[in-house]
Amino acid sequence: MVTALDPNTALVLIDLQNAIVKIPSSTPMDVILAKAAKLVAAFRKAALPIVIVTVDPRRAGESTIRRDAKSPSFSALPDEALAIVPEIKTEFDDIFITKHTWGAFHDTNLDGELKKRGVTGIVLAGVATSRGVESTARAASERGYNIAFAQDAMADIVDSAHENSLNLIFPRLGEVDDTDAIISMLEQLGSR
Repeated sequence: MVTALDPNTALVLIDLQNAIVKIPSSTPMDVILAKAAKLVAAFRKAALPIVIVTVDPRRAGESTIRRDAKSPSFSALPDEALAIVPEIKTEFDDIFITKHTWGAFHDTNLDGELKKRGVTGIVLAGVATSRGVESTARAASERGYNIAFAQDAMADIVDSAHENSLNLIFPRLGEVDDTDAIISMLEQLGSR
C-alpha cells in the first residue's frame, strides 16, 4: 500500500514499445496499457515529470550471442517495432531515455535528468516486471529514490516471476499499490 508520494515524484514507464507489448504476458496488455495511460494523464494534470524509457538492443559492437535462447531477439527489428505504443501519448516535455540493458539507470542519463528536476521519488510501471521494472527499481533504490509500484500497470512473460517481484522484491524497495490508489495520492499532493 502506498502511504505517501514525494511532492517531486516522476512517473517512469518501462519498455511500452510496439514489439515488446506483443509478447504474451501475465496480464492482458490492453489492461496494462490502459492503466499506464491513466497514470500519464494524472501526472500531466499534476504537472509532474513523465519519463518514457525504451530499450534498443541494437547497440553497435554488442555481442550477438544470446544468453537466453527462450527470450525473443530484438536485434533485427525495424525502428517502428521499437517505437512507443500509441496508447501512451507522449509530449515534447517528457523525458525520453533509451537503454540497452534491462535497467534504465545503467549507462543512461536518467539519474541526471531526475536530479536536474529535483525528483526524489518515482512511480514505476511497464514491462517486464521481473526484468526492466525490477532492474530499474533496484538501481533507483540504490540511488536513494522513494519508489511506488503501480502493480496493475505492469506485466511479465512468466506469472511466477511477476508475482515474485511484486510480493518479495518490490516491498523491500518501496511501496506497492494499484493505479487508482497512486492517482489518489497524486491528487492529495495537488490539494496541499
